[in-house]
Amino acid sequence: MLRAAPVIPVAVEQWKIEQGYLAPLAANEVELARVGFPEGRLRRIVEPSGAERFFHTVKSGSGIVRMETEREISRAQFEAAWAGTDGRRLAKTRHRVHVDGLVWEIDVFRDLPLVMVEVELASETQAFTMPSWIATLVVKEVTEDARYRNAALAMHGMPSSI
Repeated sequence: MLRAAPVIPVAVEQWKIEQGYLAPLAANEVELARVGFPEGRLRRIVEPSGAERFFHTVKSGSGIVRMETEREISRAQFEAAWAGTDGRRLAKTRHRVHVDGLVWEIDVFRDLPLVMVEVELASETQAFTMPSWIATLVVKEVTEDARYRNAALAMHGMPSSI
């Protein structure tokens, strides 16, 4: 978790993201299952070009190592299932920054007072050095804190204590 959005000194790709979480036991579970979305996350990404892409994702695991099954879906599929995420949504702007062969993703949440940073590694033991322009803003490491997962933030908002 960062105290503020960093000033990014290199080229950046910026995505506008809206995502919502499907409740596994929602009243409309049968309907969502029928259209192919019994659980997981729906995401709309608006790319720098203005193009929109839509995804359905199911994650499992906890902490540093998590499994993710993601599939691209059509706008119609997204819109058919989006209502099932009501009350469990968030919006953010993602800054994707390439540094030394890694992609650092800085998420500035539009509906919460929160800035998060993440980097995808090939393995949990891969060594990396956080760029200094990010490292100086780190307030807390929250990888193991389930309250800061996007699903928890979408359902419960900001944790009451850091």
